[in-house]
Amino acid sequence: MAKSSFQRKKVEPITVSEKSLTGLLEAMEQTGFQGKKLAQSVSLLTKMVKDPSTTIFLGYTGSLSTTGQWKMINWLIEHRYIDVLVSTGANISEDIVDAMGYPYWQGSHLEDDAKLFREGFNRYYDVYGREDEYMQMTELIADFMVTLDEKYSYSSREFLRLFGLWLWKKGIKSIVATAAHYGVPVFCPAIADSPYGDAALVAKSRGFALSIDAMKDYVEFMSMASHVKDTGVLYIGGGVPKDFIQLFAVTGDLLYEDRKIPTRNYLKRKGNDETYYPHKYAVQITMDSPQWGGLSGCTLEEAMSWGKIADTENHLTCYCEATLALPIITHGLNERTHGKVRKGFDASKVFGK
Repeated sequence: MAKSSFQRKKVEPITVSEKSLTGLLEAMEQTGFQGKKLAQSVSLLTKMVKDPSTTIFLGYTGSLSTTGQWKMINWLIEHRYIDVLVSTGANISEDIVDAMGYPYWQGSHLEDDAKLFREGFNRYYDVYGREDEYMQMTELIADFMVTLDEKYSYSSREFLRLFGLWLWKKGIKSIVATAAHYGVPVFCPAIADSPYGDAALVAKSRGFALSIDAMKDYVEFMSMASHVKDTGVLYIGGGVPKDFIQLFAVTGDLLYEDRKIPTRNYLKRKGNDETYYPHKYAVQITMDSPQWGGLSGCTLEEAMSWGKIADTENHLTCYCEATLALPIITHGLNERTHGKVRKGFDASKVFGK
């Protein structure tokens, strides 16, 4: 019987043997479902970091730093496998607790939560953290805030860079500290919805009023568009960080009267004068489903209709929990790149030193 066009590539069962992680990922790519997608994610990200013309954005969502994920984000920053970080406030504050020397503790999601409360612990599913240590982190952020200029309105990037440099000098090598040290800009569009908002209240109680300008943040973020050629994205989860980065592809042109970003190639569509600059590469790690209409589950294919993702094969979604995916992705990248440091995007051309 003649072969059908559907008989192009066989599923190859995985055999148990002594394999490197790279070997296992190569075997997983010959299988199916999300195991294949996770392995393909590593391959696509490897292709992305080896493309010298691509600026890489990471959307880091949720409260993952409490689960021991934050040092892998530091590794991505140190090796310049990400050029711009957009995060929830939780992920770039709760890691500071650990970096200060206060560990989180393994526990159970079946624990007596009333007892945890009485004994001074907060529960993150099956991880516990002490409230007094959480508050020490919040007070530390407030200690920094009161050193700033009360008459100046900061973008989140400006604030987090200064805070990161301050932390680095203290030896607290959290995500924002590492990013500041290595020149990677960090944006946090919903920064008040986190310990940073709590710290601002503490600072206010001391007589200091911090101002962070969300519109300034957006303008700064979009101002990078004229300094890049191609863009790639890695989304760990969705939410505000994903939307912020997706908009980079479709609204940066609004900064210019002729609706064209200087020096960049663009797409056009019927019905308006806007130009579009879709992300060349995209990897999305999510557990959310698209049928509910929310952005966290929105497929990358749907994003093509907006002009946010390029109409190529360089995109994929892996439906996987982040604490499973991120260690495999980072360790797979480390093996495939041999830990080579990438040159990366020079943000100082946009924002200065």
